[in-house]
Amino acid sequence: MTTQAHSGATVQLDSIEAAVELMLTRIDGPLQVGAPLGLGKPHRLLNALYARARTDASRPLHLYTALSLDPPAAGKGLEGRFLGPFVSRHFGDDFPRLDYVAAMRRDALPAHIEVEEFYFQSGALLGSSQAQRRYASLNYTHVARALADRGVNCIVQRVAREPGGTRLSLSCNTDLTFDAIDAITAAGLPRPLLVAEVDPELPWLDGSAAVDEGFFDAVVTPPGPHPKLFGLPRQPVNEVDYAIGFHASTLVVDGGTLQIGIGALADALCHALALRHTDNAAYRKVLKALRSPATEDPSLGPFAQGLYGCSEMLNEGFKRLVEAGVIRRKVVEDEAVMRRLVEGGATDDDHARLGREGQYLHGAFYLGSHDLYDWLRNLDGDTRRAIDMRRVSSVNELYGGNETLERLQRRDARFFNSCMMATVLGAAVSDALEDGRVVSGVGGQYNFVAMAHALPGARSALMFRAVRDADGHSRSNVVWNYGHTTIPRHLRDIYISEYGIADVRGKADEDCVVAMAGICDARFQQDLLETAKAEGKLRRDFAMDPRAADNTPAWLRETLAPLRCDGTLPDYPLGSDFTAVEQRLVKALAWLKANTGSTAGKLRTVARALLRGHRADAEAMARMDLERPTGFGEHLEARLLALALRETR
Repeated sequence: MTTQAHSGATVQLDSIEAAVELMLTRIDGPLQVGAPLGLGKPHRLLNALYARARTDASRPLHLYTALSLDPPAAGKGLEGRFLGPFVSRHFGDDFPRLDYVAAMRRDALPAHIEVEEFYFQSGALLGSSQAQRRYASLNYTHVARALADRGVNCIVQRVAREPGGTRLSLSCNTDLTFDAIDAITAAGLPRPLLVAEVDPELPWLDGSAAVDEGFFDAVVTPPGPHPKLFGLPRQPVNEVDYAIGFHASTLVVDGGTLQIGIGALADALCHALALRHTDNAAYRKVLKALRSPATEDPSLGPFAQGLYGCSEMLNEGFKRLVEAGVIRRKVVEDEAVMRRLVEGGATDDDHARLGREGQYLHGAFYLGSHDLYDWLRNLDGDTRRAIDMRRVSSVNELYGGNETLERLQRRDARFFNSCMMATVLGAAVSDALEDGRVVSGVGGQYNFVAMAHALPGARSALMFRAVRDADGHSRSNVVWNYGHTTIPRHLRDIYISEYGIADVRGKADEDCVVAMAGICDARFQQDLLETAKAEGKLRRDFAMDPRAADNTPAWLRETLAPLRCDGTLPDYPLGSDFTAVEQRLVKALAWLKANTGSTAGKLRTVARALLRGHRADAEAMARMDLERPTGFGEHLEARLLALALRETR
């Protein structure tokens, strides 16, 4: 489906204020504004619009969006000492924080302004009643319909301008704009006012992302300086993350299709896949250490055919897999050609067309580090042609487009996403707490779970850490039941923890209980099994496999320690945004947080710090401005930091 341009001349503007004035003039009554999630949100334009609306109750503003990105606040104490300089360097002092986000955090939005989001920056708005009340629980592919239902009359978007040309690129966010316009006009509503803010920092991407300038009603090109794009700081990958990622990698079929989420688990998975291709002996060494049953599987060699990436989000991991030669299986938009390729009857002309027109990576939005953005800006011609940004309805669904073609393209698909908890009966908890508060959102997770059940040979794998630490206590993330569900148990498929893989698709409840208990931390296995027996879901004489007794953090640390030391499993497999000294500090501060979570732990740690000298890692102490502490508070911080640096050396 092709979304049509508006009728009439596009208005060219050179100031944000002029764009706001145009919106207020062109739109009668309440402003029903849609804005992309993540990077495509024009922060400066939205801040100017919010500033005008905040003081004028006669023009209600309703903003519909998601993932409103906000750099971390520096805070106080050791965290503040670390974050202050890092945030300034990484995001820039001129980064335009969203004013409506700051207001929502304080529950201070005016009564005539509402902000409705279908996905939150993870955990950022748990304490905001205004945000929680206006959260919309939607599958990613249902958002366009919801925007039509709400009568959106304006869409604003950050865009890139074609180098040396006049076209514009939706670049980072092709996900919902086209779908939303089509849904709104199909509902018999007027085409919304489309306002673009040109950002020279945004990478130019051609293909489906590119539109003629006339697609927009107004284009504002504000003068410089132009703030940095929001860069996600890459986080360290630990033993737990690596174990999950390597177990997950054994499910990926050469010549198949790959979707991944974001975060340390996805980073670990991508490192594993790259290692499988570039150093297969080292890859199998990790699998052997983890006692993976797939260690000797001959199908887990280097990728002869490569993978086709089809993922709602393109991120750092896909960059690594393209560079490593893992993502390279091309597809074309021709059903007959794809059928012959799949069935082994492709002609020389088919292969020639695949070489000319084929693409190996499709996404709906991208978000990542500054290195990712630099990579996208500087793609060589062949790589640039092989990547295309598309509608989320195309990437996340089979229905509504060319289903037969997409089934041929997405063969042997593996959809990897994360959840917070899983029940022993196979339900997943991914987005919210049992008290109703939303941590993040459903996003596209259900879409990919459902697609895995619809595509032959496809599987959905939900990855999670077996244990979480809260208030100084360890708690199992495999639970008997929980008061919130994201993915219901009748859609159960594959779960992966650091202790292995539980394949529960189509299994009876008893078999599901046994499989899930097998990837649970050993400290919590017996209670879960006893509950299952008491509730009639497990036979009374069942005994756990003795090998599951090794499902402990200590065993995992010990078995992976040599591979951490020799560089096979680095802290930052996809690169780091931290300096070398900051990487040491990240480890130390994480250790402190883990060891001061309870009152008893805090007292023990403070006592140890006070009883030991504080001379350690002069470079790290200088970075934290603690080389010459004054007063009791700074002396205590210096001692605590010195202890943590020694413990994580």
